[in-house]
Amino acid sequence: MKALVTGGAGFIGSNLAIELQKRGHEVTVFDNFSVGNFNNLQDFNGNVIVGDVTNLSDISKLKDIDMIFHLAAITDTTVTDDQFMLKQNIEGFRNILDFAVSRRIKVVFASSAGVYGNSKKVPYKEGWNYVPLNAYAYSKLTMEKIAKFYSDKHSIPIIGVRYFNVYGPGEYYKGKAASMIYQLYNQMKSGKRPRIFKFGEQERDQVYVADVVEGTILAAESKIKGFEAFNLGSGKSTSFNTIIENLQKNIKTNFEIDYFDNPYAFYQNHTVADVSKAEKMISYKPKYDAKKGIAEYVGILEKSGGQK
Repeated sequence: MKALVTGGAGFIGSNLAIELQKRGHEVTVFDNFSVGNFNNLQDFNGNVIVGDVTNLSDISKLKDIDMIFHLAAITDTTVTDDQFMLKQNIEGFRNILDFAVSRRIKVVFASSAGVYGNSKKVPYKEGWNYVPLNAYAYSKLTMEKIAKFYSDKHSIPIIGVRYFNVYGPGEYYKGKAASMIYQLYNQMKSGKRPRIFKFGEQERDQVYVADVVEGTILAAESKIKGFEAFNLGSGKSTSFNTIIENLQKNIKTNFEIDYFDNPYAFYQNHTVADVSKAEKMISYKPKYDAKKGIAEYVGILEKSGGQK
């Protein structure tokens, strides 16, 4: 496979590019490095193109590609410039799809569990009505609709993978957008009490990056001929209290939790992915629960001084 990974210097993108390379594929990373960081590519030995998916002259540099993994996006939900967010995510994706159509190339792209909005029904299952709560989630839902249109019109396979709360090595350069697992680890390692909303019983589907990388590759290797969207989560929910408990076991601390009021009027108290469709159609079976994932991740963070 001659694979292109847009956003390949980012958290998930770099993990994906390195894993594809380990499996013997020829990989090109395409990234504008506005969010991604070159340090994430220290173990990557393939081609790197500095470019932006919204710039057609940059896309024209792409040669000899037979598979596209599109992960380039503005993912920080605190970005307040909706026009910038939507243009970067939606129009950049459209450019990638035009490139794919012109060369008859399969596309697997990163969508998000954010498309489900503030649904109170769990587990989240593909095919529901979607009510995105912010510009980022709206951009991902719009990308899915555009993908279906392109796939139907041009008869090429386009697959969206809805990532849930991903954590794992490679988050260091995400800063404030890094997972709560990473942020809580840093709080405790710096000698501070872990801070979470009262009373830590909110639950999230925390999925280890190795699992979503595997699911993304499985989607690419599948025989799907049209458009499909799949949940990529752990299939289990974990409370923030349990996350802290597992972190403290692994870093050998015993802090009292600092609970504070939740300032948000709209907040998802419980998310979990139904992964049965992904299991049936692309053989996706997550290998990590939160306990196993946190233990492995903390081991990596301890070796790197938290800078991984």
